[in-house]
Amino acid sequence: MKVTEAMTPGLVLSPAKTGEPTHSPEVRSLAPGRAAQALELKRGELDLAVQLGHVRTTPGASGGPPRVDQREVDRLRGAEGFPDALRERVRTVGTVEGARLISITSARFTRLARTGHFTPIRFYLNRYRAVVWLYLAVELSDFALAHPALLTGRTPPALRTMLDAGEDRRGRNWRGRRLGLLLRATEDPWERAAVIASVLDPVTVAEVTTDPYERSYLRVLRPGLAPGRPQTPAAAEVVERLLLADHPDEILWHRVNLADALRRARELRPAPRPGAKAPGLRSEVVREPVARSRRPRGRGLLRRLRASAERCQTRRLRFRSDGNSTEFTPSLRGL
Repeated sequence: MKVTEAMTPGLVLSPAKTGEPTHSPEVRSLAPGRAAQALELKRGELDLAVQLGHVRTTPGASGGPPRVDQREVDRLRGAEGFPDALRERVRTVGTVEGARLISITSARFTRLARTGHFTPIRFYLNRYRAVVWLYLAVELSDFALAHPALLTGRTPPALRTMLDAGEDRRGRNWRGRRLGLLLRATEDPWERAAVIASVLDPVTVAEVTTDPYERSYLRVLRPGLAPGRPQTPAAAEVVERLLLADHPDEILWHRVNLADALRRARELRPAPRPGAKAPGLRSEVVREPVARSRRPRGRGLLRRLRASAERCQTRRLRFRSDGNSTEFTPSLRGL
C-alpha cells in the first residue's frame, strides 16, 4: 500500500505507525493567567516575579502583553523547593507583619522605613485613604541579618535628627525602585525618557524639553507607575502626590537624567510630528484650515448670491427665451 506524505504544515508521519500524523515539537508560550496557574502563583505575584526578574518573559504577538515560555515554566517547576521557594521570593508584608518577621516593634519598623532603611515594593490605599506600604519579606530578613544593631537599643542620633525634621523617604525610595524596574524592561531611548518624565510635574518637563511635539510623545509613551486606578477624586489626589518627585535633590536628579535620556533619544530618531511620513519619503507640510470669520448680517443676501453662482458654475442651466433654447453660465464677476 502506497503511503502519501502529509501535506499539512506542522505534521509529520510517525515512523512507528505509518500514516498516523503527529505534530512536530514546537515552542509553546503561556498567557500571564495560565502561567500564574502553572507556577502556582497569584496573578499579582507573577507580575512582581516578572518585574524582579525571577520569571523571564517573551514579547507578545502584535504588541500584546508578554508571555511566558513553556521552557521557563518547566525550569521554575523543576527548581528545588518549588513552589514555596518562588512564593517566598515575591512575598510582601506590611508594617505589622514585617515588624513581627524581624522581631521588632511596629514603631521601630516605621522609623527605619522612614529613614530609608527599607525600600517599599508596592503600596495601596486603605478605606481611610491612608497609604499602606508593602515590603519584600526576603529583603527584611536580609536586613535583619546585616544590621542587628539597628534592631535593638536606642535610635542613633543621626536617625533621630532626620525623624525630628519630618524625614520620610518611603515615597522617594519607592519611586526610585519603580523607575529602575521600568527602565530595565525597555531599551528604547524614547520609552526610557518617558519613564523618567513620569515622576516630574509638567512644568519641570517643559523646562527640560521646550519642543511641544517631544512633550506630547513623552505623554503617549508614559507608563503607569501605580497599579490600578483610584476610585474617588480624593484617592486620586493622594496617589498623584506619591507619583511625583517632591524633594529638591530628587527633582534635580531626575531632571539631569531626563536631559541625558532625551539627548540619546534625539540621536536615534526625532519625535513624531504631524504630516511626517515613513523614513525615506518626503514629508508634507500640514496646513491647518483657517476658520472664516462670520460675515455681518447685513451682507447675507450677497453671500447667498455668491454661493448660488458657485453652484451654477458646475453645471449649465437651460432656459427658454422667445421660444429658443439658450445656454447660460452665470458669472461671479460683480458679486
